Amino acid sequence: MGPVLAGVLQLLALMGALALVHVPLGNYMAKVYSSDRHWRVEKWIYRGIGADPDTQMRWPAYLRGLLAFSLIGVLFLYALQRLQGVLPGSLGFASIDPDQAFNTAVSFVTNTNWQSYYGEQAMGHVVQTAGLAVQNFVSAAVGIAVTVALVRGFARSGTGELGNFWADLVRGVVRILVPLAVVAALVLVACGVIQNFSGIHEVGQFMGGSQQWNGGAVASQEAIKELGTNGGGYFNANSAHPFENPTPFSNLFEIFLILVIPFSLTRTFGVMVGSVRQGYAILATMGTIWLGFVALMMWTEFSHHGPALQLANGAMEGKEVRFGIGGSSIFAVSTTLTSTGAVDSFHSSFTGLGGGITMLGMMLGEIAPGGTGSGLYGMLIMAVIAVFIAGLMVGRTPEYLGRKIGTREIKLAACYILVTPALVLVFTAFALALPTPAHSMTNSGAHGFSEILYAYTSAANNNGSAFAGLNADTQWFNSTLGLCMLLGRFLPMVFVLALAGSLAEQRPVPVTAGTLRTEKPLFTGLLVGAILIITGLTYFPALALGPLAEGLAA
Repeated sequence: MGPVLAGVLQLLALMGALALVHVPLGNYMAKVYSSDRHWRVEKWIYRGIGADPDTQMRWPAYLRGLLAFSLIGVLFLYALQRLQGVLPGSLGFASIDPDQAFNTAVSFVTNTNWQSYYGEQAMGHVVQTAGLAVQNFVSAAVGIAVTVALVRGFARSGTGELGNFWADLVRGVVRILVPLAVVAALVLVACGVIQNFSGIHEVGQFMGGSQQWNGGAVASQEAIKELGTNGGGYFNANSAHPFENPTPFSNLFEIFLILVIPFSLTRTFGVMVGSVRQGYAILATMGTIWLGFVALMMWTEFSHHGPALQLANGAMEGKEVRFGIGGSSIFAVSTTLTSTGAVDSFHSSFTGLGGGITMLGMMLGEIAPGGTGSGLYGMLIMAVIAVFIAGLMVGRTPEYLGRKIGTREIKLAACYILVTPALVLVFTAFALALPTPAHSMTNSGAHGFSEILYAYTSAANNNGSAFAGLNADTQWFNSTLGLCMLLGRFLPMVFVLALAGSLAEQRPVPVTAGTLRTEKPLFTGLLVGAILIITGLTYFPALALGPLAEGLAA
């Protein structure tokens, strides 16, 4: 079997698996967030945190709960890292430096999971399990909660109420993420992913010295790392490490975990707004972009010029021979079109155009299908922009799902789409203009520029993957990337929840002959075009200086 055919068959198998679970998982999540009943374990949690799950919140109260919870998470994880040297199960590792502890705490609370450290050489069992793994669950649940609040904004009328943040958070963890993660972890253990609490042990001699590895609860953390589109690996090599991702099947299964909730949430959206066809329109938009990026990535990596690449049947540099170009391309596209950041290959070693594709996936806003929760609310914001554009074309007041998109709504949507580009471009400009940050670059020219651009793109979009080659463990990068992650996560949420509150206050408008049918293929095409054009106009100059210049010069 040729490598191209193998890649295509993996893609088809993945699409089939996602199609099988789309309806049942999407319906189940809709039921979870529409139910009036509370499980017993949930009631215990509510008593412990002093929350009333039946109180309906308007958007300011919902936002306050979200920000307070996230702030406590940052402070707790920061303290845990600073105290690691005196904690049991630290494996002898010292406490984390203040700037790196801040960066890591912010990274995992914001669902970014950017790592400027070597996981197996810095974090002990307590920090990994009680700190990082816990945030993998709750940060993903926060993203789903914001999405559900926005969907309720479309579904409810005349109330301004978006549900209860604490109930949405707890249900997301207890009813969705934990059960799915348990099943996923068992599958990964069966594939050969390790799961233990062993210490550091010597495994043999390597180049005249001893080679050592430490164990860990890898399978359980790997499961939620992918399922919650988190991305932080137990080991520095991330999902390229055989302890995290040992076989081609485990590689495909991990890609499935990355995509399954974001794609299935479109069904949840359709059910909750009372029109599954609206959900299929959003799904078609996400699927079109994702499939197009996968095809483009495979083409760039399989057909790159050069005798060495032709002998290897493609650009194999930086890729695991266990997975090949096909598996690595699907993983790279899936992880950068979501907010995952896990890698099974090194994006810096992709061809110039291939590296540009990974960057462009994040620059789209990670909406195809996007992060756990964040992908759907990002896509719905773009849908609001698209109907506004369509309204301008035909001279009508734009409407979406029976809601008028007026001045307030379009301002909030515009603020949402401007936040991350501003963060990316401004911080990249500062890093290149100042003398100290440039010292972290191991490459010059277009590739070196791409290293810096990729880092801030990854941080501001809460992705967490790295281009490699950039030494990000400096006070400048730990601080500025941490700030990017904070602003890139919570500022958009402010605009999303404000928009949800505005929509929930409206009364639905009747459908007329002039209403744009947003469940039709025409709207899907309009939405895809709007996404690509807006992103292209925003980022093309930066891409031209980096990956495009490198790719065209090759």
